[in-house]
Amino acid sequence: MRLGAEQIAAACGAEIVARGEVGAPTRATIGSGETGPGDLFFGLPGERVNGGEFAPAAIEAGAWGVVIDPETAAKLTGDDVAARGAWVFSAADPLAALQALARAWRRELGVRVVGVTGSVGKTSVKDIARALLPGRVHANRENLNTEIGLPLTVLEAPDDTDLLVLEMAMRGAGQIAELASIAEPEVAVITNVGPVHVELLGSVEAIAAAKAEVLTALPPEGTAVAPADAGLLEPHLAAAPRLLRFGPGGDVFAVESRVAEGVTEALVETPVGRQSFQFPFAEAHNLENALAAIAAGVALGAPLAEMADRAANIGFSRFRGERLEMGDGIVLVNDCYNANPVSMRAALSHLASLEGERRIAVLGEMAELGPGAAGYHREVGESARAEGIDLLIGVGEPARDYGPDELLGTPEEAAEWLAAQAEPGDTILVKGSRSAGLENVAETLGALLEPSGGDEDAPDHG
Repeated sequence: MRLGAEQIAAACGAEIVARGEVGAPTRATIGSGETGPGDLFFGLPGERVNGGEFAPAAIEAGAWGVVIDPETAAKLTGDDVAARGAWVFSAADPLAALQALARAWRRELGVRVVGVTGSVGKTSVKDIARALLPGRVHANRENLNTEIGLPLTVLEAPDDTDLLVLEMAMRGAGQIAELASIAEPEVAVITNVGPVHVELLGSVEAIAAAKAEVLTALPPEGTAVAPADAGLLEPHLAAAPRLLRFGPGGDVFAVESRVAEGVTEALVETPVGRQSFQFPFAEAHNLENALAAIAAGVALGAPLAEMADRAANIGFSRFRGERLEMGDGIVLVNDCYNANPVSMRAALSHLASLEGERRIAVLGEMAELGPGAAGYHREVGESARAEGIDLLIGVGEPARDYGPDELLGTPEEAAEWLAAQAEPGDTILVKGSRSAGLENVAETLGALLEPSGGDEDAPDHG
């Protein structure tokens, strides 16, 4: 991490209460079970357990040092832990210390930063930008996009990083501002605003305001990237020092596009010229996500031709539209990372565009939609019918509001139903919020159906 103990203490606002070996830690961790030699362990307070209580286990595992609350630090040093060679830092708020250290490391790196937020598509935009943008790019792993995950991501960045692409998640007002104060982005991408987390924020207007918090962190020379049709986000965009819009009618848009054999070919117009791209995906919504990523590249001055050359490297995070070949020519699209009305309609539209004897949608609950949840589910069910989906399967009691052809209680029951009812040539979409646990549908179904052979069951986003 190229930061010594004294620098870490200063950045964290912490006191050194036990001294360890000279040098610097390799990364930050928050779980003693994942902590190893050279790591800096942060004992974060929890609802039931104080993470500082696991500091001895982290030190036993070889941690370079630990950052814990003063009371726990006093107990730890009283046990003569210093003799084991670990640094012990006492911080009143270990989470704030973690965030402050991440900010210090981001500044030490001196890299450019792209922050990505939005109701739908932010993980895919992050994945696409990580592939398209030149240089040594570091981005979030999995869902490390929260007030804990984002600083851990920054602290994982190697010292030869050129660019950080940081996804920012939101569950309440003020959280995007908090993450932006750590990341200090030069480019802020807002993918869209929709009815996600309405239960927590009260209205889509409040969601738009919360997403727009990222704009306040932009420097005077910074750029906001937003949809051409910004909807409720529009009033907030005046705060951007510079604005690039993506999508039809925007600054970065597809003049023409076609899909063949899982590849999207598009001619993209930008303020700095036109460029042909070949993307390794077929979904229309991912073309929109790619335009957002290209707009971020334009804001950074990345050459269009270089981004086009790197397009073949695009790969998506797990459960994001994974295409799995099951037995008997059955195709399963595993898109169960999360779900909301916007992403559901996009996934159903993609399902309708795929070849297959029958198109089957297996849908779980869309969580955190507040009092209007039943209506949102009903509208998605109506969208499925309008798209011509052949069979609509609901999983869990909230899925009753989709008006499904079949309602099943658990993901395992859904997998068993599919194993018995699916026919050769069927194409199946599995989608729901993570709380619905629909990833178990694909796992259980894979065990019930014999793969068609070779490596065909490997994930493929085409």
